[in-house]
Amino acid sequence: MDQLNWLTAYQAAQGIREGLFSSEDLVRACIEQIKAREPEVQAWAYFDAEHALSQAKRADDWRSAGKPLGSLHGVPVGIKDIIDTGDMPTEDGTPLHSGRNPWHDAKVVELLRTAGAVIMGKTVTTELATYAPGKTRNPHNLEHTPGGSSSGSSAAVAAGMVPLAIGTQTNGSLIRPAAYCGVFGFKPTRGLISRQGILHQSEHLDQPGGFARSVEDLALLGEVLSAYDPDEPGMSLHANVPMLRVCQEESPMPPKLALIKTPWWSQLDSDTQEGFGELVEHLNQHVGEFVLPDSATAVLDWHKAVMEADIATNYETEYECGADKLSALLREQIERGRNVKAVDYLQALARIPVVTEALDEIFDRYDAILTPAVAGAAPHGLESTGNPMYCTLWTFCGMPSLNLPLLQAGNGLPVGVQLVGRVGDDARLLRTARWLVNAVK
Repeated sequence: MDQLNWLTAYQAAQGIREGLFSSEDLVRACIEQIKAREPEVQAWAYFDAEHALSQAKRADDWRSAGKPLGSLHGVPVGIKDIIDTGDMPTEDGTPLHSGRNPWHDAKVVELLRTAGAVIMGKTVTTELATYAPGKTRNPHNLEHTPGGSSSGSSAAVAAGMVPLAIGTQTNGSLIRPAAYCGVFGFKPTRGLISRQGILHQSEHLDQPGGFARSVEDLALLGEVLSAYDPDEPGMSLHANVPMLRVCQEESPMPPKLALIKTPWWSQLDSDTQEGFGELVEHLNQHVGEFVLPDSATAVLDWHKAVMEADIATNYETEYECGADKLSALLREQIERGRNVKAVDYLQALARIPVVTEALDEIFDRYDAILTPAVAGAAPHGLESTGNPMYCTLWTFCGMPSLNLPLLQAGNGLPVGVQLVGRVGDDARLLRTARWLVNAVK
C-alpha cells in the first residue's frame, strides 16, 4: 500500500474499481510522495492536500453508493498551470497573472472530472508556456533541466507524485520534457483535444496532451480527453475513438517503422546516435530508413514565423502593460513576432497542409515514424529548457507523436525515442508504440 503512488493510471483505476484500495488510499500515497520530493523537485505551482483528499473521499462515497464509475475514477491527475480550473488559481507562470482565479474549468478538466479523476493541483509551467524556465528541476538529477514548457507535469509523473498529468505543446513543450524526465508523453493530432480554457499562445500550433507511466495510460487519457467540443473552433466533428481497446489489440501484422534521422542527426549526442543504432539493429527487419530532403530545415523558420507572430498577438496586453515583468527571452520573442511580415506569416501557414500531405505518403509503406525526441539527455543547468527542434516538424504539421523512454545516456539520465503517426491515426500509433515497447523489453 505504501507504493500505490507508483502504479500506472490503468492499474490505479482498476484497483479502485475492484475495491483493492480506495481513492483516498491512493491520493494519500501521492501526497506523501509530494511531501517527500517537492522541496527539491518543485513541480507544483499550486497544491492543497486537503482539497485533493476531499475529492478522493467524494469519489469513494460515489463508488460505495453503487453509482457508475468513469474510466479514471479516483485517479489523481496534475494540471499544467496554463489550463483553467474553477476551484484553483491558474497563473500561467507569470507574476502578471498572479492571483488569477478562473470561474470555469477548461474543457479538458471538465472531461477529467466527468471521468472521475481527482484534480491534484496545478503543475509548474515556464513563463506563459514559452522558453524562460520555472522553478522545476529534473527528478533524476536536480542540476539538470526537466525540459519545458510542461516542466512540472513531466517532473511530477517522473517523481511518483501522480500517475497522470496534462501538458501542452506549441513546439516541443510536451515531448521534450517527457524525454528528459523519462516518462511516456503523448501529443495527439492537432484538433483532437479541445483547447477551450487553455492559454492561447498560437491558435495554429497549440496542442494539449499528457504524461504517464505506460502507453496504455496515454491511450486511456487520450480517450477521455478527445470528446468532441462544439465550442472549440479548431475541432471537427468526430466520434470518440476507443483508443485503449485499439492500443491493447495485437497488430494484424508486425509494424514497420520508418527511421527518419532528420537533417539535424549530426547534432545528436553520441550516446543518442549509438542508442538509436542499437535500437534499429535490435528491431532489424521492422525498420527501414526514410531520408528527408535538406529543404526540410525550412520548417524551423516557418514554424518560428507563425509561433512568434501569434505570441506577439496573443501576449500584446502583457507586453504593453507589463513588459518589465516579462523575461528578456519573451520580450525578444514578442518583438521579433511584431516584425514578421504578413506575407511571410501567411506563406508559412500555407506550408502546413503542403508539408503534411508530403509526409503522409510515408504511411502508405510504414506504420509510424521512428525519430529522435531530443538531442540527448537533459542538459546540465537550469537556465534553459533544451532545444525543441526535433519536435518542430511534427508539431508544425499537427501529427500525433509520442515519447517512449527507451534509451539512457552514459550519465544515467533518460533519453526519449519519438514515434510519429499519420494525422488522425492516434489509436493506431498507440498500438504501434505498445508493440515497440514490448519488443525492446
